[in-house]
Amino acid sequence: MMTTTTETSMTERPFRLGFRGRVLGLVAVLLVGAVFAGLLLQRAVLLRRLDRQVVAELEQERDEVEVLAAGSDPETGRPFAGDVRAIFDTFLRRNVPHEGEVYLTFVDGQVHAASRPPTGIRLDQQPELAERWGSLRAAERGRLGTEGGPVEFLAVPLRTGGETAGVFVVANFLRGEQAEIDDGFQIAVVVSGIVLFVAIGAAWVLAGRLLRPVRQLTDTARSIGDQDLSRRIPVDGHDEIAELGRTFNSMLGRLEEAFVLQRAFVADAGHELRTPITIVRGHLELMGDDPQDREETLAVVTDELDRMTRLVEDLLLLARAEEPDFLEIEPVELSDLTTGMITKAQTLGDRRWLVDACAVGVVAADRRRLGQAWLNLITNAVEHTGDGAEVGIGSETTDNEVRLWVRDGGTGIAIADQDRIFERFARAAPGPRRSAGAGLGLSIVRAVATAHHGRVELEAQPGSGSTFTIIIPAQPPATSSSRPVDVKAGSVG
Repeated sequence: MMTTTTETSMTERPFRLGFRGRVLGLVAVLLVGAVFAGLLLQRAVLLRRLDRQVVAELEQERDEVEVLAAGSDPETGRPFAGDVRAIFDTFLRRNVPHEGEVYLTFVDGQVHAASRPPTGIRLDQQPELAERWGSLRAAERGRLGTEGGPVEFLAVPLRTGGETAGVFVVANFLRGEQAEIDDGFQIAVVVSGIVLFVAIGAAWVLAGRLLRPVRQLTDTARSIGDQDLSRRIPVDGHDEIAELGRTFNSMLGRLEEAFVLQRAFVADAGHELRTPITIVRGHLELMGDDPQDREETLAVVTDELDRMTRLVEDLLLLARAEEPDFLEIEPVELSDLTTGMITKAQTLGDRRWLVDACAVGVVAADRRRLGQAWLNLITNAVEHTGDGAEVGIGSETTDNEVRLWVRDGGTGIAIADQDRIFERFARAAPGPRRSAGAGLGLSIVRAVATAHHGRVELEAQPGSGSTFTIIIPAQPPATSSSRPVDVKAGSVG
């Protein structure tokens, strides 16, 4: 049944000409059309030139007859004196017709003499033409249709004493020369067709080689699944196709990294949510009827539910950090913010709290988000130090930047962990106290700093404590999506 369905689907799939076929087909149509139009134009130009050449030759013959009639007999040296018979005989004897030409002479309305016709068709033996030309009183030029093809003619009457004594006709049979043009046209069509066929075939092969990276890109895209994004396209060259391959490989790299982070995030989030759910279920299943037992169980359940609530809230905050309206920028007094952090810090644990520095001035920032990030750093210091340990908090402004830091004398952070701890659900080596968080605190700190167009710096050595510093600009960049805030001159930086 599955085979039948597949075969049906393959049968019903419409034929689609590939990109190479469409491009070359369009190019072939344009080339064939252009070549054929050029050949037609060339033929028309040649025929037009032939017409002008024939007319020029006819007029040349006319001029030669008129010059001869006005001169003397070459044999006797005496003027012709209007003897048209002698004029015609001398002309026919001394002149050879051009290709396709024939001379016809008429005296007293009758055919006098004619040269040999090139096609065997005797125009002087056609009664209508003989009568028409024999009685001609004025010069006439025109074209006739005959069995031998079109004929261009020029008829010139010769006058003696004001009367027409004879008529000279020169005619040109055009079929021969037109046939030569048509033969050349046919040869050009055949040669052009062969050249186009070879050129299109070569273009097909070259296009296939040029589009090979595109086919490889397609094959790679088809072979990629959500389990394997490691394949890449081999790239060679610096043209647009190579650039496409490099761009695609770069996209695959980003996707692979994103998928790895997504799988790790899903696994870690599932683990962090599964643990409190398991604890809640276990305590509810073991809860008895004793009031004290119920009270303890409810306390544990409430604590784990609060933990899940904090986890979900942190995940939502990180998700919103990429949104343009994540921050609500307002003027924030640094001294008030620092003093407030010290007050909150003293409630987090029995530590020796020190104020390293307290900046005075106003910064454009989101007070709630910035305070949350700073408090996360303080909580992190509490979790990695013991009772009575020294923890310093400070703020300052330097070079149009605001620096907010927390330092502690705890266990420090290993060099290998210093980049990783800012990732979601990542933790460094455990401190003296168990962390109540899910490993999202430092991720939130970095997200808030980045949203303020700032950064987080870490100075730490194993066994010598750590210093986390949030660095943000005193005034958000002009391209920030947050609304602009007016800060009093001289307040910061």
